[in-house]
Amino acid sequence: MSLMLLIETFLFSVASLIHYPVMIGLVALVLYIVYLSGALLRERLARRRGERPALVAFRSALEQLLKETDSRHRELEIETLLQDTERVLRAPVDKARFVVRAGPGMGLMGTLIPMGVALAALAGGSMPQMAQLMVNAFNSAVVGLGTGVAAFALALVRDQWIQADLLAMRYLSERALLDGRLPEPTQESDMAPGAVAQGEVA
Repeated sequence: MSLMLLIETFLFSVASLIHYPVMIGLVALVLYIVYLSGALLRERLARRRGERPALVAFRSALEQLLKETDSRHRELEIETLLQDTERVLRAPVDKARFVVRAGPGMGLMGTLIPMGVALAALAGGSMPQMAQLMVNAFNSAVVGLGTGVAAFALALVRDQWIQADLLAMRYLSERALLDGRLPEPTQESDMAPGAVAQGEVA
C-alpha cells in the first residue's frame, strides 16, 4: 500500500469519526440558540416594564464604592468598576458571537463529510444511500447557517441594550465624581439624555 493511499485512508477515517460529534454539535447549537432567544425575550419584556437589573446592580456597587473609597482614588476605582461591569455584560454577547462563527463552520463540516461518503456510495452503485447522505449534508448546511444568522441577530440586539446601559452607567459615574454622591434613583436621573430611547431599540 502506497504512502498516499495510507494518508487518504487515515483522513477518511478521521472525517468519518468526527461526523457524529459534528452532528451533536449542531444540535447543541440549535438548543443554545433557543435558550438565548428565550433569555432575550425575557429581558425584552422586563425592559418594557422599566426593569434594568444591570443598572440597579451598578448603582448599588457605585454607592458602596463612594462610601469606602478615598476621594483621591475615586476616579480610578469608578473606571475599574465600569470596565468590570462592561466585561460581565458583554459575556453573553461574546458567546453569541462564538455561535456566529462556529455555526457555519460546523455546518460546512457536516456538509462535506457526508458528501465524501456519498461519493463512495455512488461509486459502489448505492443510489438510495447516496441520496440519504446528500439530504443529511444539505440539512447540516442549512442548520449551520441558520444558527449563525440567528446568533448574529441576537448579539446585535443585546449589544444595543448594553450600549444603552453603559451610557447610563457612565452618566451616573460622572455625576458621582462631580457631586460626590448619586442622584435620586429615578428613571430620568439614572440615564443620560437619549439613553431611554436607545434602551428601547428592537
